[in-house]
Amino acid sequence: MTLDYFYGQAGELFSFYRIPKALFQEPRFQSLSTDAKTLYGILLDRMSLSVKNGWLDEQNRVFIIFTIEDVKRALCCADNKATKLLRELEKFGLIERKRRGLGKPSLVYVKNFSAESSKSIFQNRDFHDSGGFKNASQDPSKSRCNKTKENDTEMSETDPFNSEEADGMSKRTQLEEYFSQSLEIDLLLRLCPDDKDIIYQIVDLLVDTCATNRKLLHIAGDDKPAEVVRSRFMKLNTDHIRFVLKCLAENVSPIRNMKQYLLASLYNAPTTMQLSY
Repeated sequence: MTLDYFYGQAGELFSFYRIPKALFQEPRFQSLSTDAKTLYGILLDRMSLSVKNGWLDEQNRVFIIFTIEDVKRALCCADNKATKLLRELEKFGLIERKRRGLGKPSLVYVKNFSAESSKSIFQNRDFHDSGGFKNASQDPSKSRCNKTKENDTEMSETDPFNSEEADGMSKRTQLEEYFSQSLEIDLLLRLCPDDKDIIYQIVDLLVDTCATNRKLLHIAGDDKPAEVVRSRFMKLNTDHIRFVLKCLAENVSPIRNMKQYLLASLYNAPTTMQLSY
């Protein structure tokens, strides 16, 4: 295929996505992938449409709705790539996703990278990982040594839901948003459509457990410190949930107490998954 040249000002006839030069020039964005920078430009373009349509929240912040399916169509990529790019933009603080409820698409806030003071309750997730949603086989398994005594480091994690940066949401709502993002519920529902009910049940169970005021929780036959259980649950990711669903599907023994079965499976998932692979 032979293409023609541009003549005069013909190049100005096209519409373009605008990608800020700072993403290529500033040192803090050097490790941001080119695809992620491209996606940021696409999200900026979509934001201008939101402004025209008056899509503002109660704090007058502009938001967009841009799902993983939208990313796939825009960049002609697969699920994993689309998910990875959104994670990458979140890691660099360039976007923030806010869950509206199970089954509904998240709101996406395209962040102003030039405003150094902008913060999010999901930044600085030392309790989650040090590299922005890493694979399941790293941090979680390091502190799961034996059943008789929990590692003290699991109880000294940063608690984002008790911080002064938390907005006016209830603790339960914050936990629902956290697990919706960290477990990538939208992706799970697409990958495991037949497990929709059990996925919702798992999310509710995680939220209920992490929101409890009890000091001890009975899991896998033992009473465990609630803070230890909460810390471990906060480190779960999509791979852990898929592993639990797989184990549940392969189980041939009758389950008398589904809640206790799921609690034990979720609590032990990081260790058992690593051993099974």
